[in-house]
Amino acid sequence: MSGAFSLINMHYLLGGLVVTIVVSVISILISFVLGTLIGIILFEKVPYFTKTVRFISNTIRNLPLLLLIFFTFFALPKLGVELNAFAATVVAMSVFEASMVGEIIRGGLLSVGADQAEGALSTGMNKVQTLWHILLPQALKKSIPPLISQFISLVKDTSLATAIVLPELTFRSQVIYGQNPNYMIPMFITIAIMYFIINYGLSLLAKWFDKRMV
Repeated sequence: MSGAFSLINMHYLLGGLVVTIVVSVISILISFVLGTLIGIILFEKVPYFTKTVRFISNTIRNLPLLLLIFFTFFALPKLGVELNAFAATVVAMSVFEASMVGEIIRGGLLSVGADQAEGALSTGMNKVQTLWHILLPQALKKSIPPLISQFISLVKDTSLATAIVLPELTFRSQVIYGQNPNYMIPMFITIAIMYFIINYGLSLLAKWFDKRMV
């Protein structure tokens, strides 16, 4: 059993943890930017454009993330877009999470009182200035806890990339216990602890923001 925790295995497993973290961070940043834009579009109700964005966003949100990962990795090359496992995972997760973030941001904007916008417009601000300086900052502040919760799900969902052989944490644990079935339980426990540390840290951050906003 102790062989499962050999220096070589732990070094290999930590390399997978690095891949998981890098994929998560990049996907979080991209999905946050895209999701914020989607949320604004959904909130502003731009004729025709908003309906199109809402349809696409709703469609993506109701698809399995694994299906999107398969599509970016296996189907896009048929359309002339070649992506390696890392890029395919980032693209799929960013698009999927952006649709989720968009709804969170839209909800945050709706939670800001209409009187805030009316007051800003009455001072001479235009709609863009009102959105950027008054509505969006308040909406983002209110959206922080649900955003962090969504990003916790994103970190856990990186394990789905095992299906396209991305050498992240779960995949590397499979490689290790594939050498010796007796290593399976130790590896499951080890990666569970690693995922727990990352996600529990994020959940504590969400609670901290919650208390700050009360």
